[in-house]
Amino acid sequence: MLSPIEKSRLKWACRRGMLELDVIFMPFLEHEFDSLSDEQQQTFIRLLACEDPDLFRWSMGHGVPEDPAFAAMIPLILERNQARHDNLR
Repeated sequence: MLSPIEKSRLKWACRRGMLELDVIFMPFLEHEFDSLSDEQQQTFIRLLACEDPDLFRWSMGHGVPEDPAFAAMIPLILERNQARHDNLR
């Protein structure tokens, strides 16, 4: 589990240069991150170090990351965000 300081840093890392990415990563961090396994949490943290154009491309389905862990994390993020959105309706 992350310390409050580490979690705060992670929130800043989720604030990207593109609004579309903010809308994907911030809710996932707030609502889903704590339920991930330690390995998945580390993958998410590593994923946030990627460049915005890559994250955008992968999130929009215009490519697949070479890293298999990233390739699994992107659909997980999108699926969980969609499920939460559907439950709010």
